[in-house]
Amino acid sequence: MFIIVRHGNTFEADEQPRRIGARTDLPLTAKGVEQAKALGMFFAARDWQFERVLVSPLLRTRQTADEIIAQMPCAPQKEAADFLREVDHGPDENLPDNEIIARVGQDALDAWERDAQVPPGWKVEPEARIAAWQELFAAEPASDSPTLLVTSNGAARFAVLADPRLREAAKALPSLKLPTGGFGIVIRGGQGLVLEAWGKRP
Repeated sequence: MFIIVRHGNTFEADEQPRRIGARTDLPLTAKGVEQAKALGMFFAARDWQFERVLVSPLLRTRQTADEIIAQMPCAPQKEAADFLREVDHGPDENLPDNEIIARVGQDALDAWERDAQVPPGWKVEPEARIAAWQELFAAEPASDSPTLLVTSNGAARFAVLADPRLREAAKALPSLKLPTGGFGIVIRGGQGLVLEAWGKRP
């Protein structure tokens, strides 16, 4: 089982959200820390003992992972995983959506959220990201314990595009986007990978 988590909030309630990516390393807000703790308590209540904890190198994801595993009785050390790093939004890095829409159009932004079609100027490397997820999913697990992955919105979506069954299940989702402090679950079933949940919050 793979538990895929998006980091907690990085903007205060009175701030205008912006597209922060690989070049904008913001910390969690107090609300973001609360979200991360809530995830940890939710997972601990289900007695999920993680075999591995893979984390993007960005601060917001590392802080989220720290708060999650602090709620667990015994958790493994975090492992940095560069394929979980947020995408680079190119000329749109750290800009609000209205400015991005003015440059690329609403259709381009919608296609990103719905189908992971990369807007012009963004640096994403979707093939490499999909290949990394495929390698992870194909690896023989050392135990039946789940793997926790803590990442960002732009990077998480490629998990559900890395397998035909997951991709088919994702067609029923309103968006590939995970909310802040939200998670998805991919499990190994008898017939292959199954998208058990996506976009859930505790």
